Amino acid sequence: MIDTVVKNLERGKYLLENINDKKYSDTSIAPYYSSIGGHFRHVLDVFNCVFKGLALGNTIDLTQRERNLKAETYTKDGLSYLKDITDRLKELENVDLGQEVNLVDDLGNGCCTIKTTLEGVLVQAHSHAIHHFATIGYMMHVLKIHLPMDSFGINPTTPKAKLAIADK
Repeated sequence: MIDTVVKNLERGKYLLENINDKKYSDTSIAPYYSSIGGHFRHVLDVFNCVFKGLALGNTIDLTQRERNLKAETYTKDGLSYLKDITDRLKELENVDLGQEVNLVDDLGNGCCTIKTTLEGVLVQAHSHAIHHFATIGYMMHVLKIHLPMDSFGINPTTPKAKLAIADK
């Protein structure tokens, strides 16, 4: 599981190595006027919350994101943040992912806490990353950013036949 999450996140490395800071931080796309960097940083923030929570006694609070402006503005800082997160994920390979943790999040009416497992939180963070990578893929389309890797931002569960139609 950890290997799959790391491989998915590292697809972002390819993106960051192939765009400039101007396009990475461009906030001109309606309706939200967010940037590729903002989405990328947000994805990594969620994983960072996991590590902070594990270090503080197994309470993972997704509302305590760092929102590092350098990581969403400059590709070199985004790459550094990505490396830190993927290195820390690799350290979880020998950890009991079935361990119980408390997950804190604000669902819209204030914070709530639920009991879940570390693997459950990692699956949620991975799905969240895929969702944001799809948004980044749309933003790349609008900004006319083309990468040789056509599959960036496409959910791995998307039927291959549907992808073939989209490529035409």
